[in-house]
Amino acid sequence: MSSLAEANLTRRKVVAAGIAGNVMEWYDFAVYGYFARTIGNLYFPVGDDKARLLAAFGAFAAGFLMRPIGAILFGYIGDRVGRGPSLLWSVVLMAAPTFCIGLLPSYDEIGLAAPVLMILFRLMQGLAVGGEYTGSAVFLAETAHPNRRGFATAWAPFGAISGILLGSLAGAIVLNLLPLEDVVAWGWRVPFLLGVVVGGVGFLLRRRMPHDKPAAAKGFPLFKALREHPRQMLQVVGLSMINAAVFYILFVYIIAWLKQASGMGASTATIINSINMAIMVAMIMGFAWLSDRIGRKPILVGAAIGLVIFAWPLMWMMQTGDIPLVFLGQLGLAVLVGSYGAVLPITMCEIFPRGVRCSAVSTAYNICVGLAGGTAPAVCAWLIDQTGYVLVPALYIMLASAFSALAALSIHPESRKAIADSVIPHLASEPA
Repeated sequence: MSSLAEANLTRRKVVAAGIAGNVMEWYDFAVYGYFARTIGNLYFPVGDDKARLLAAFGAFAAGFLMRPIGAILFGYIGDRVGRGPSLLWSVVLMAAPTFCIGLLPSYDEIGLAAPVLMILFRLMQGLAVGGEYTGSAVFLAETAHPNRRGFATAWAPFGAISGILLGSLAGAIVLNLLPLEDVVAWGWRVPFLLGVVVGGVGFLLRRRMPHDKPAAAKGFPLFKALREHPRQMLQVVGLSMINAAVFYILFVYIIAWLKQASGMGASTATIINSINMAIMVAMIMGFAWLSDRIGRKPILVGAAIGLVIFAWPLMWMMQTGDIPLVFLGQLGLAVLVGSYGAVLPITMCEIFPRGVRCSAVSTAYNICVGLAGGTAPAVCAWLIDQTGYVLVPALYIMLASAFSALAALSIHPESRKAIADSVIPHLASEPA
């Protein structure tokens, strides 16, 4: 095999290892979101349908609240032990509770233990997820060719959206092939049980990934980041608002929202969701490639401002319940969120030096996602219940996007040079 072929094979293995955990992470969260109503009825039998749905999304949010703790833990491992070990164990900690949820008896079978265990499993998943997405982004950025870091790092959101799409397809298959009573009785469990296959593949790939030397020889990298880079930490928090609140409203909460706002059935909504995610996956790498040529900032600013302007009219189209309008409305939002998400990972990585990069990026990103992302479905559901205004999610999207737009405008173009000290030579010298 020629040296170029060997280098390309090595690069493909690096990419596969880097994105494997993202597929697992987002597959699980997608499946949970799509079956939230069923989970609420089986594990949180309190009050009416709205109360049970709120309880189910409350458990969803509980997992997110653990993400900052997981970010601190796995960020420390990534900086002090190595990027490889951090990614290896995060995927294991993610897969195990997903499988357990698929086997968990309902409230009618084991009583109060059922919702307690459900929340416990969600907390374990949240801990693992705290170091997964950002850890893989850092790994991909640092092993990429200097001129193609945006494209290479975009494999992280590519894997994440692919996981969401995989979860969406699993949900669509279950909802369309099984009678409703079978879905409630056992069908909803199948996608969770299959998650162990995704996690197992991720573990095997990461066992063989190249291990780097620790980025920090001593100390607590997060403390150093907070002391020396507080402005950059705040920038990442602001930049992450779209990936946090907007994404989870648009692709996780949306199935339940369409049912409530327009009466659209879950099977139809899931199919529309799956098609739009497939389109978004296809466009991510294109916008990332473009960012290597024109810079990150123009894409981030344009997408964020676009969401501020178009969120309300596009969601108004969706709440009509007319299938073509629902599709076009979500498609417009998907294009804007997809272009933004394609460029965000490399932007965050380029802001910090290598010695604190895992800890700083993971913590700042997951503080935002944990507080604003995991709670977004529950907050939107509660606000709609209180106000009766079904377009509350559109207002939420506009507010979150305004914060991200301001953060994107504050980025200094020279931040792209900050990653130059982190290249792993034997990988970065070859094409991505």
